[in-house]
Amino acid sequence: MASFNSHSTSFSHSCIHDTPSCASRSSGFIKWLCKLFRGRNNVESGGRRPPRVVGEENMLWSEPNKSRDDQSKADNEELDRAIALSLAEENKHPKGQTAPGKTDEQRARELQESLGPSAYYPNAPIHFLPRGYRVCAACQQEIGYGHYLSCMGNFWHTQCFRCYSCGHPIRETEFTLLGTDPYHKLCYKELHHPKCDVCHQFIPTNRTGLIEYRAHPFWGQKYCPSHEHDNTPRCCSCERMESRSTKYISLGDGRSLCLECLDSSIMDTGDCQPLYHSIRDYYEGMNMRIDQQIPMLLVERQALNDAMEGEKDGPHHMPETRGLCLSEEQTVSSIQRRPRIGGNRILDMRTYPQKLTRRCEVTAILVLYGLPRLLTGSILAHELMHGWLRLKGYRNLSPEVEEGICQVLSYLWLESEIMPDARNVASSSSSAPSSSASSKKGGTSAMEKKLGEFFKHQIQHDTSSAYGEGFRTAYAAVNKYGLRRTLDHIRYTGRLPI
Repeated sequence: MASFNSHSTSFSHSCIHDTPSCASRSSGFIKWLCKLFRGRNNVESGGRRPPRVVGEENMLWSEPNKSRDDQSKADNEELDRAIALSLAEENKHPKGQTAPGKTDEQRARELQESLGPSAYYPNAPIHFLPRGYRVCAACQQEIGYGHYLSCMGNFWHTQCFRCYSCGHPIRETEFTLLGTDPYHKLCYKELHHPKCDVCHQFIPTNRTGLIEYRAHPFWGQKYCPSHEHDNTPRCCSCERMESRSTKYISLGDGRSLCLECLDSSIMDTGDCQPLYHSIRDYYEGMNMRIDQQIPMLLVERQALNDAMEGEKDGPHHMPETRGLCLSEEQTVSSIQRRPRIGGNRILDMRTYPQKLTRRCEVTAILVLYGLPRLLTGSILAHELMHGWLRLKGYRNLSPEVEEGICQVLSYLWLESEIMPDARNVASSSSSAPSSSASSKKGGTSAMEKKLGEFFKHQIQHDTSSAYGEGFRTAYAAVNKYGLRRTLDHIRYTGRLPI
């Protein structure tokens, strides 16, 4: 489970208007002073409140501790004091003259400093900063008088305050801020709020306000937790959940197959024969020749389960059995001809009963039909290893040892298919040949390679004792000692070398 959290920023436009000049004073300096202080008083008492941030960050705006009437009274007192000081300064010089070398702006600065550091800059709202302090965060140009926006210590021309995603102006009273980049709320949601890969809706928040979803560990497919309980089909091969925009193929036995897996699926025994022979050749290239001709059949799910129940002393199997190495004589229903696909389901499934007679330690190998080529091949490689161990006299092995070494052969075959030039750890003298050329014309597609990586990922991260821990221990031994020495150690000790 993952959580994703986001927060929105509440924003209100604020603006500054030029205030009327004060006609009751004769000096240009007094006019400027009245304009400054009266303008400040007018905006603070009747202007719009500045922007606020709702979330983890705070706007650069602190509301006065006093009430609005007290604040207005204090501002009037400041104005009276400033005017009195200015008049006293005027009386020192003849009418119409100013102090030598001083302009009105210089005298204003001196007056401002005489009022103390707390009178203007530190506690003034950000929209009363001098013009030179206000630079647009977008165009980097100075902001003059008139309308502008301020938020999080930055300023914008109203026409420059645009969504970082779509580029259009933000005119709503709420927006989302990611760092210093503003977004329309909907634009931000489209970009950063995860959508369900099944229903294509925004994944809802849970009761604590967090966005909770499920994600496949290999494919990264994100989906609402509810889809795990609403009978949404899942591909029996790659485990991805069916999207509402795509229909999976129903195999008629409770399994569904996605279209990517269907593209390379093997549906009948005849289709599987070239793959089966190529894997036998792979074993021969590993100096593990299988002399007996072991029958191989593609069967339905029910037939596989029935055959498994008929085994008296067979190997341990995974909860979802997809292959079986038979040692008992049985009659098995095999798929005679590739079924037809109509709509989103299998049609015209034809099977025939086949009596399997035991001629050696292994009666037959059964594999579930409808799986993609690489998954079918990895199952065949696994079951052939069971057959090879029996034919070579390996007896009374623990499930961890037998299933572990069989999973190693399955993994090595997959590796040879999707990475034919990679180093093979099975043999210290030579690499086993790739079976790609003989098992499938035209090579392996990118999607099929991705499926092969997933099947390898399944083997690597299996959590069961026999198939998971057994594989990891056996693979480490083969990497360290080679396949031949590992098999010899198993023959004499019944255990994997450490």
